[in-house]
Amino acid sequence: MQHTINLPSDLCTATQRQAAQARRDRLLQPGLYAEGTAGALMTSEYSCLDGSLSASQAVDMLRREAADAETIYQSYVLDEQRNLLGTLSLRELILAAPDQRIDTFMVRPVICVTVATRQEEVARLIREQDLLAVPVLDELGRLVGIVTCDDALDVMVEEATEDFHKGASITTHIGNLKDATIGLLYRKRVFWLVLLVFGNLFSGAGIAAFEDVIAENIVLVFFLPLLVDSGGNAGAQSATLMVRGLATGEVMIRDWLRMLGRECGVALALGCTMALAVASLGWLRGGPEIAFVVASSMLVIVLVGSLIGMSLPFMFTKFKFDPATASGPLVTSIADAAGVLVYFGIAAYVLGL
Repeated sequence: MQHTINLPSDLCTATQRQAAQARRDRLLQPGLYAEGTAGALMTSEYSCLDGSLSASQAVDMLRREAADAETIYQSYVLDEQRNLLGTLSLRELILAAPDQRIDTFMVRPVICVTVATRQEEVARLIREQDLLAVPVLDELGRLVGIVTCDDALDVMVEEATEDFHKGASITTHIGNLKDATIGLLYRKRVFWLVLLVFGNLFSGAGIAAFEDVIAENIVLVFFLPLLVDSGGNAGAQSATLMVRGLATGEVMIRDWLRMLGRECGVALALGCTMALAVASLGWLRGGPEIAFVVASSMLVIVLVGSLIGMSLPFMFTKFKFDPATASGPLVTSIADAAGVLVYFGIAAYVLGL
Protein backbone atom coordinates (compact mmCIF):
# COMPACT_ATOMS: atom_id res chain seq x y z
CA MET A 1 0.00 0.00 0.00
CA GLN A 2 1.47 3.33 -1.06
CA HIS A 3 1.19 6.47 0.97
CA THR A 4 1.24 9.92 -0.62
CA ILE A 5 3.04 12.60 1.30
CA ASN A 6 1.74 16.08 0.67
CA LEU A 7 4.37 18.74 1.33
CA PRO A 8 3.36 22.31 2.10
CA SER A 9 3.46 24.52 -0.98
CA ASP A 10 5.99 26.90 0.62
CA LEU A 11 8.32 23.97 1.29
CA CYS A 12 7.98 22.76 -2.30
CA THR A 13 8.75 26.23 -3.59
CA ALA A 14 11.78 26.53 -1.32
CA THR A 15 13.06 23.12 -2.40
CA GLN A 16 12.67 23.98 -6.08
CA ARG A 17 14.40 27.31 -5.54
CA GLN A 18 17.33 25.65 -3.78
CA ALA A 19 17.67 23.10 -6.59
CA ALA A 20 17.63 25.85 -9.21
CA GLN A 21 20.23 27.83 -7.24
CA ALA A 22 22.44 24.75 -7.02
CA ARG A 23 22.29 24.32 -10.80
CA ARG A 24 23.15 27.97 -11.30
CA ASP A 25 26.03 27.78 -8.85
CA ARG A 26 27.54 24.89 -10.82
CA LEU A 27 27.80 27.25 -13.78
CA LEU A 28 30.07 29.51 -11.72
CA GLN A 29 32.81 26.96 -11.11
CA PRO A 30 36.27 28.61 -11.29
CA GLY A 31 37.81 28.37 -14.73
CA LEU A 32 34.56 27.55 -16.52
CA TYR A 33 34.60 30.93 -18.27
CA ALA A 34 37.58 32.92 -19.50
CA GLU A 35 38.88 35.63 -17.21
CA GLY A 36 37.68 39.09 -18.16
CA THR A 37 34.35 37.89 -19.59
CA ALA A 38 30.79 38.32 -18.35
CA GLY A 39 30.71 34.63 -17.45
CA ALA A 40 33.57 35.03 -15.00
CA LEU A 41 32.09 38.24 -13.57
CA MET A 42 28.44 37.25 -13.16
CA THR A 43 26.60 36.07 -10.06
CA SER A 44 23.91 33.38 -9.95
CA GLU A 45 21.99 35.03 -7.11
CA TYR A 46 19.24 36.71 -9.10
CA SER A 47 15.45 36.82 -8.81
CA CYS A 48 13.43 34.97 -11.44
CA LEU A 49 9.67 34.82 -11.89
CA ASP A 50 7.11 32.84 -13.86
CA GLY A 51 5.06 34.84 -16.34
CA SER A 52 1.78 33.40 -15.11
CA LEU A 53 2.14 34.94 -11.66
CA SER A 54 0.10 37.95 -10.65
CA ALA A 55 1.79 41.09 -9.39
CA SER A 56 0.89 40.32 -5.77
CA GLN A 57 2.16 36.73 -6.07
CA ALA A 58 5.39 37.99 -7.60
CA VAL A 59 5.92 40.44 -4.73
CA ASP A 60 5.32 37.62 -2.22
CA MET A 61 7.89 35.44 -4.01
CA LEU A 62 10.44 38.23 -4.02
CA ARG A 63 9.86 38.70 -0.31
CA ARG A 64 10.85 35.06 0.24
CA GLU A 65 13.86 35.31 -2.08
CA ALA A 66 15.17 38.63 -0.78
CA ALA A 67 17.60 37.11 1.71
CA ASP A 68 19.40 35.05 -0.96
CA ALA A 69 19.27 37.32 -4.02
CA GLU A 70 22.01 39.76 -5.02
CA THR A 71 19.29 42.24 -5.91
CA ILE A 72 15.48 42.17 -5.99
CA TYR A 73 15.13 45.56 -7.63
CA GLN A 74 15.30 43.85 -11.02
CA SER A 75 13.68 40.45 -11.67
CA TYR A 76 13.66 38.26 -14.76
CA VAL A 77 10.71 36.37 -16.25
CA LEU A 78 11.70 32.91 -17.51
CA ASP A 79 9.98 29.95 -19.14
CA GLU A 80 10.52 26.33 -18.17
CA GLN A 81 13.70 26.11 -20.27
CA ARG A 82 15.07 29.23 -18.54
CA ASN A 83 14.75 31.30 -21.69
CA LEU A 84 14.56 35.00 -20.87
CA LEU A 85 11.11 36.36 -21.72
CA GLY A 86 11.22 39.76 -20.06
CA THR A 87 12.28 41.80 -17.06
CA LEU A 88 10.55 43.73 -14.31
CA SER A 89 11.63 46.29 -11.77
CA LEU A 90 10.36 46.24 -8.21
CA ARG A 91 8.77 49.62 -8.84
CA GLU A 92 6.72 48.23 -11.74
CA LEU A 93 5.53 45.32 -9.61
CA ILE A 94 4.43 47.54 -6.76
CA LEU A 95 2.58 49.97 -9.03
CA ALA A 96 0.77 47.24 -10.97
CA ALA A 97 -2.73 46.02 -10.08
CA PRO A 98 -2.43 43.11 -7.58
CA ASP A 99 -4.22 40.62 -9.85
CA GLN A 100 -2.52 41.64 -13.11
CA ARG A 101 -0.36 38.93 -14.69
CA ILE A 102 3.25 40.02 -14.91
CA ASP A 103 3.66 38.80 -18.50
CA THR A 104 1.23 41.55 -19.55
CA PHE A 105 3.44 44.42 -18.38
CA MET A 106 6.98 43.00 -18.30
CA VAL A 107 9.60 44.86 -20.33
CA ARG A 108 10.80 43.28 -23.55
CA PRO A 109 13.03 42.92 -25.45
CA VAL A 110 15.65 42.74 -22.72
CA ILE A 111 19.12 44.25 -22.98
CA CYS A 112 21.46 41.34 -22.29
CA VAL A 113 24.95 39.94 -22.92
CA THR A 114 26.45 36.49 -23.38
CA VAL A 115 28.92 34.65 -21.17
CA ALA A 116 31.67 35.45 -23.70
CA THR A 117 31.10 39.22 -23.74
CA ARG A 118 34.14 41.15 -22.51
CA GLN A 119 33.70 42.69 -19.07
CA GLU A 120 34.64 46.13 -20.40
CA GLU A 121 31.72 45.95 -22.84
CA VAL A 122 29.39 44.86 -20.04
CA ALA A 123 30.45 47.80 -17.86
CA ARG A 124 30.03 50.22 -20.77
CA LEU A 125 26.53 48.87 -21.48
CA ILE A 126 25.45 49.23 -17.85
CA ARG A 127 26.84 52.77 -17.71
CA GLU A 128 25.29 53.93 -20.97
CA GLN A 129 21.87 52.35 -20.37
CA ASP A 130 21.72 53.19 -16.62
CA LEU A 131 20.99 49.55 -15.71
CA LEU A 132 20.88 48.11 -12.21
CA ALA A 133 22.01 44.77 -13.64
CA VAL A 134 22.39 43.10 -17.01
CA PRO A 135 21.37 39.44 -17.60
CA VAL A 136 23.94 36.98 -18.94
CA LEU A 137 22.86 34.24 -21.38
CA ASP A 138 24.66 31.03 -22.30
CA GLU A 139 25.25 29.72 -25.82
CA LEU A 140 21.66 28.41 -25.99
CA GLY A 141 20.13 31.70 -24.92
CA ARG A 142 19.29 30.61 -21.37
CA LEU A 143 19.73 32.90 -18.39
CA VAL A 144 22.68 31.79 -16.27
CA GLY A 145 23.53 34.88 -14.22
CA ILE A 146 23.57 38.65 -13.93
CA VAL A 147 26.23 41.33 -13.67
CA THR A 148 25.23 44.08 -11.24
CA CYS A 149 26.11 47.76 -11.41
CA ASP A 150 28.48 47.51 -8.43
CA ASP A 151 30.41 44.74 -10.22
CA ALA A 152 30.51 46.93 -13.32
CA LEU A 153 31.85 49.82 -11.21
CA ASP A 154 34.68 47.62 -9.98
CA VAL A 155 35.52 46.78 -13.59
CA MET A 156 35.53 50.45 -14.61
CA VAL A 157 37.83 51.36 -11.72
CA GLU A 158 40.16 48.49 -12.58
CA GLU A 159 40.23 49.42 -16.27
CA ALA A 160 40.83 53.10 -15.53
CA THR A 161 43.70 52.21 -13.19
CA GLU A 162 45.20 49.92 -15.84
CA ASP A 163 44.98 52.67 -18.46
CA PHE A 164 46.67 55.16 -16.12
CA HIS A 165 49.51 52.70 -15.53
CA LYS A 166 49.93 52.02 -19.25
CA GLY A 167 49.85 55.76 -19.90
CA ALA A 168 52.87 56.07 -17.61
CA SER A 169 54.62 53.10 -19.31
CA ILE A 170 54.07 50.71 -16.39
CA THR A 171 53.63 47.22 -17.79
CA THR A 172 50.74 45.89 -15.66
CA HIS A 173 48.64 46.70 -12.62
CA ILE A 174 50.73 46.64 -9.42
CA GLY A 175 47.86 46.22 -6.94
CA ASN A 176 47.95 48.18 -3.71
CA LEU A 177 50.69 50.78 -4.17
CA LYS A 178 51.27 51.21 -0.44
CA ASP A 179 51.99 47.50 0.02
CA ALA A 180 54.01 47.01 -3.19
CA THR A 181 57.60 45.87 -2.71
CA ILE A 182 60.63 47.59 -4.22
CA GLY A 183 61.25 44.55 -6.41
CA LEU A 184 57.71 44.60 -7.78
CA LEU A 185 57.82 48.31 -8.56
CA TYR A 186 61.19 47.84 -10.26
CA ARG A 187 59.95 44.98 -12.47
CA LYS A 188 56.81 46.85 -13.53
CA ARG A 189 58.71 49.99 -14.56
CA VAL A 190 62.09 48.89 -15.87
CA PHE A 191 61.06 47.44 -19.27
CA TRP A 192 59.65 50.59 -20.86
CA LEU A 193 62.26 52.85 -19.30
CA VAL A 194 65.12 50.79 -20.74
CA LEU A 195 63.33 50.56 -24.10
CA LEU A 196 62.82 54.32 -24.21
CA VAL A 197 66.49 54.89 -23.41
CA PHE A 198 67.35 53.29 -26.74
CA GLY A 199 64.49 55.17 -28.38
CA ASN A 200 66.04 58.44 -27.26
CA LEU A 201 69.22 57.51 -29.14
CA PHE A 202 67.43 58.75 -32.26
CA SER A 203 67.40 62.23 -30.74
CA GLY A 204 71.12 61.97 -30.11
CA ALA A 205 71.71 60.75 -33.67
CA GLY A 206 69.75 63.74 -34.98
CA ILE A 207 71.92 66.14 -32.99
CA ALA A 208 75.09 64.42 -34.19
CA ALA A 209 73.95 64.77 -37.81
CA PHE A 210 73.78 68.55 -37.45
CA GLU A 211 77.01 69.15 -35.54
CA ASP A 212 78.23 71.65 -38.15
CA VAL A 213 75.03 73.69 -37.87
CA ILE A 214 75.29 73.75 -34.09
CA ALA A 215 78.99 74.69 -34.21
CA GLU A 216 78.27 77.68 -36.47
CA ASN A 217 75.30 78.86 -34.39
CA ILE A 218 75.78 77.75 -30.80
CA VAL A 219 72.76 79.85 -29.81
CA LEU A 220 70.55 77.16 -31.34
CA VAL A 221 71.35 74.86 -28.40
CA PHE A 222 69.64 77.32 -26.03
CA PHE A 223 66.26 76.70 -27.71
CA LEU A 224 66.60 72.93 -28.20
CA PRO A 225 65.03 71.75 -24.90
CA LEU A 226 62.26 74.35 -25.18
CA LEU A 227 61.25 73.26 -28.68
CA VAL A 228 61.44 69.48 -28.36
CA ASP A 229 59.68 69.50 -24.98
CA SER A 230 56.86 71.57 -26.47
CA GLY A 231 56.36 68.98 -29.19
CA GLY A 232 56.39 66.14 -26.66
CA ASN A 233 53.91 67.95 -24.42
CA ALA A 234 51.54 68.63 -27.30
CA GLY A 235 51.79 64.99 -28.41
CA ALA A 236 51.13 63.69 -24.88
CA GLN A 237 48.01 65.86 -24.64
CA SER A 238 46.67 64.59 -27.97
CA ALA A 239 47.44 60.97 -27.06
CA THR A 240 45.65 61.28 -23.71
CA LEU A 241 42.52 62.68 -25.35
CA MET A 242 42.45 59.99 -28.05
CA VAL A 243 43.15 57.11 -25.64
CA ARG A 244 40.30 58.23 -23.40
CA GLY A 245 37.97 58.74 -26.35
CA LEU A 246 38.70 55.26 -27.71
CA ALA A 247 38.34 53.68 -24.26
CA THR A 248 34.89 55.22 -23.65
CA GLY A 249 33.61 54.58 -27.16
CA GLU A 250 33.23 58.28 -27.95
CA VAL A 251 35.72 57.86 -30.79
CA MET A 252 35.90 54.91 -33.17
CA ILE A 253 38.72 53.89 -35.48
CA ARG A 254 36.64 55.00 -38.47
CA ASP A 255 36.77 58.56 -37.08
CA TRP A 256 40.53 58.83 -37.64
CA LEU A 257 40.39 61.00 -40.77
CA ARG A 258 37.88 63.40 -39.23
CA MET A 259 39.91 63.64 -36.02
CA LEU A 260 43.09 64.17 -38.07
CA GLY A 261 41.63 67.21 -39.79
CA ARG A 262 40.42 68.71 -36.54
CA GLU A 263 43.71 68.02 -34.79
CA CYS A 264 45.59 69.79 -37.59
CA GLY A 265 43.51 72.90 -37.02
CA VAL A 266 43.98 72.83 -33.27
CA ALA A 267 47.72 72.10 -33.54
CA LEU A 268 48.25 74.93 -36.01
CA ALA A 269 46.48 77.37 -33.69
CA LEU A 270 48.52 76.15 -30.70
CA GLY A 271 51.74 76.23 -32.73
CA CYS A 272 51.16 79.80 -33.92
CA THR A 273 50.48 80.98 -30.39
CA MET A 274 53.60 79.28 -29.02
CA ALA A 275 55.68 80.51 -32.00
CA LEU A 276 54.75 84.10 -31.24
CA ALA A 277 55.70 83.53 -27.60
CA VAL A 278 59.23 82.38 -28.46
CA ALA A 279 59.89 84.63 -31.48
CA SER A 280 60.74 87.64 -29.34
CA LEU A 281 63.10 85.53 -27.26
CA GLY A 282 64.79 84.29 -30.42
CA TRP A 283 65.17 87.87 -31.66
CA LEU A 284 66.84 88.93 -28.42
CA ARG A 285 69.20 85.94 -28.36
CA GLY A 286 70.23 85.78 -32.00
CA GLY A 287 68.56 88.32 -34.24
CA PRO A 288 65.81 88.05 -36.87
CA GLU A 289 67.10 84.89 -38.55
CA ILE A 290 67.23 82.94 -35.28
CA ALA A 291 63.80 84.33 -34.37
CA PHE A 292 62.39 83.02 -37.65
CA VAL A 293 64.06 79.62 -37.18
CA VAL A 294 62.75 79.25 -33.64
CA ALA A 295 59.22 80.42 -34.46
CA SER A 296 58.81 78.28 -37.58
CA SER A 297 60.34 75.28 -35.81
CA MET A 298 57.92 75.68 -32.93
CA LEU A 299 54.97 75.73 -35.31
CA VAL A 300 56.05 72.60 -37.19
CA ILE A 301 57.18 70.70 -34.08
CA VAL A 302 53.88 71.26 -32.25
CA LEU A 303 51.97 70.19 -35.37
CA VAL A 304 54.07 67.04 -35.82
CA GLY A 305 53.97 66.16 -32.12
CA SER A 306 50.18 66.57 -31.97
CA LEU A 307 49.64 64.40 -35.04
CA ILE A 308 51.94 61.70 -33.66
CA GLY A 309 50.10 61.73 -30.34
CA MET A 310 46.72 61.57 -32.03
CA SER A 311 47.61 58.85 -34.54
CA LEU A 312 49.45 56.36 -32.30
CA PRO A 313 46.33 55.27 -30.31
CA PHE A 314 44.46 54.70 -33.58
CA MET A 315 47.39 52.69 -34.97
CA PHE A 316 47.56 50.54 -31.84
CA THR A 317 43.80 49.94 -32.01
CA LYS A 318 44.03 49.02 -35.70
CA PHE A 319 46.59 46.31 -34.92
CA LYS A 320 44.55 44.98 -31.96
CA PHE A 321 46.76 46.47 -29.24
CA ASP A 322 45.51 48.41 -26.24
CA PRO A 323 45.50 52.10 -27.26
CA ALA A 324 46.59 53.00 -23.72
CA THR A 325 49.98 51.55 -24.65
CA ALA A 326 50.51 54.73 -26.67
CA SER A 327 51.74 56.25 -23.45
CA GLY A 328 52.97 59.73 -22.64
CA PRO A 329 56.65 58.65 -22.43
CA LEU A 330 56.43 56.75 -25.72
CA VAL A 331 54.80 59.66 -27.55
CA THR A 332 57.25 62.12 -25.99
CA SER A 333 60.27 60.07 -27.08
CA ILE A 334 59.05 59.85 -30.68
CA ALA A 335 58.09 63.53 -30.75
CA ASP A 336 61.48 64.52 -29.30
CA ALA A 337 63.36 62.71 -32.07
CA ALA A 338 61.11 64.26 -34.72
CA GLY A 339 61.52 67.69 -33.11
CA VAL A 340 65.31 67.55 -33.25
CA LEU A 341 65.27 66.73 -36.97
CA VAL A 342 62.70 69.44 -37.71
CA TYR A 343 64.53 72.12 -35.71
CA PHE A 344 67.98 71.60 -37.09
CA GLY A 345 66.67 70.89 -40.58
CA ILE A 346 64.89 74.27 -40.66
CA ALA A 347 67.95 75.95 -39.14
CA ALA A 348 70.29 74.49 -41.78
CA TYR A 349 67.97 75.59 -44.58
CA VAL A 350 67.31 79.12 -43.33
CA LEU A 351 70.88 79.84 -42.28
CA GLY A 352 72.29 78.34 -45.47
CA LEU A 353 74.58 75.89 -43.68
